[in-house]
Amino acid sequence: MKKNLLLFLTVGLTFSTTYSQEIKDAVRYTKSDLQGTARFTAMSGAFGALGGDLSSINVNPAGSSVFNNNQFSTTMGFYDIKNNSNYFDSSTSTSENNFDLNQAGGVFVFKTQDPNSHLKKFSMSINYENSNNYENSTFSAGVSPIHSVDEYFISYATGVPLGLLQNNNYADLDHGAQQAYLGYHGYVINPVSETDSNTLYTSNVRQGGNYYQENSVYSDGHNGKLIFNGAFQVDNLFFGLNLNSHFTDYVQNSNFYEFNNNNPGINYEVQSLSFSNTLHTYGSGFSFQIGTIAKLTDQIRLGFAYESPTWYNLRDEFSQRLSSIRNNNSNTLPPDVVDPLVINYYAPYDLQTPSSLTASFAYVFGKSGLLSIDYKYKNYSQTEYGPENDQYFRDLNRVLENTLGSSNEIRVGGEYRIQNLKLRGGYRFEGSPYKNGTTIGDLNSFSGGLGYNLGFIKLDFSYVHVNSSSQEQFFSQGFTQAARINSYKNNYTMTFTFEM
Repeated sequence: MKKNLLLFLTVGLTFSTTYSQEIKDAVRYTKSDLQGTARFTAMSGAFGALGGDLSSINVNPAGSSVFNNNQFSTTMGFYDIKNNSNYFDSSTSTSENNFDLNQAGGVFVFKTQDPNSHLKKFSMSINYENSNNYENSTFSAGVSPIHSVDEYFISYATGVPLGLLQNNNYADLDHGAQQAYLGYHGYVINPVSETDSNTLYTSNVRQGGNYYQENSVYSDGHNGKLIFNGAFQVDNLFFGLNLNSHFTDYVQNSNFYEFNNNNPGINYEVQSLSFSNTLHTYGSGFSFQIGTIAKLTDQIRLGFAYESPTWYNLRDEFSQRLSSIRNNNSNTLPPDVVDPLVINYYAPYDLQTPSSLTASFAYVFGKSGLLSIDYKYKNYSQTEYGPENDQYFRDLNRVLENTLGSSNEIRVGGEYRIQNLKLRGGYRFEGSPYKNGTTIGDLNSFSGGLGYNLGFIKLDFSYVHVNSSSQEQFFSQGFTQAARINSYKNNYTMTFTFEM
């Protein structure tokens, strides 16, 4: 039988060829926030047929050849996000805010000197875009009438020989056996028999239901993209190519707490526990884009762009800690703490995000204003983990294909000019990447802003409000309770542009 002790393992590192990736980890890198210059965000990013803005290159690479002059811009943003959680009719709320660099870059325009040449000009640009800001937090709390987190540990422990958990350190096990190890040494689960060959386990949590549970998640980091662009204009047609270098760094800290007041038995059963997990994912990737814009008349413009998959190479670091308190009718034992003090370094792996197609229309009302519409299609079921010869990833890719679906995105933006002042507004709708439409719900966003032209210097401001909903599932298997999260995000952006 296990001894009642405070368990610590030697500080160390373990390198593993097993994996612990989930669907939500893949989706994190397939979706992007609306980032970029203040003019771009004020019009909800509807720039596929317009160009002439450094962030428009992120939609359609042909947009850089619309510029008439060299231009340099930098953009700062302030964000605040509020997450309202509902878990078994209990409501909680969290908020976060921060400053960040949205965009920085420049474009160089080279015009041909021959007025009879079909080639009018070509351009080269480099631009940094902050695709995602991962700073966020959620907190959910409520009383689950039936289910306890013991189901999580039992689901992983079932099929794992007891001898493996008794005779090996945490660092020597794969991800699934590590979860069983924590549950066993934290006294959350008990073996059906004490033989080394035992593979069945039961709960050591007080039975009776009504488990008070808290789940807090804090994340930080970013996903950025450096765009190398080339484009040219032939008569009234514009063509462009982007080569994109991606880099990402994501950290998530989560803690799950459970407590119950059920009647204690004669054995020492778990009354409360705290389970903490820390994930650090980092890596780089590559993608490309091609696009064209056709100026049919002085008023009408059409655009079309293709964005390739992004091919990421990623690494994960993962650590865990479990603490539980047990008692019986008369005594309470000191906390049982399982803190391996080990960081799991998983083998590098690949992630391929889906490609996308964007079709655009714009109508320009002379010098007084414009209206622009973009439609974007993306099939999230094409998301794939690799290497392909790994059985774990083949199984996970089948789950991705069955769980994720295609998504439609609509962006509408307008601009009205009053001498040197420009007023802007926009709307954005993005469909859920999940077939069920609820794990992550549809996104709705409204935007507005203004810009002022001082000659060779321009100042632009924007405000974007984003509303979305999701189901935050606390754990991937066994204990699959979820909280309903309604998120409200406000972005305030300012861009300084220098033109020469």
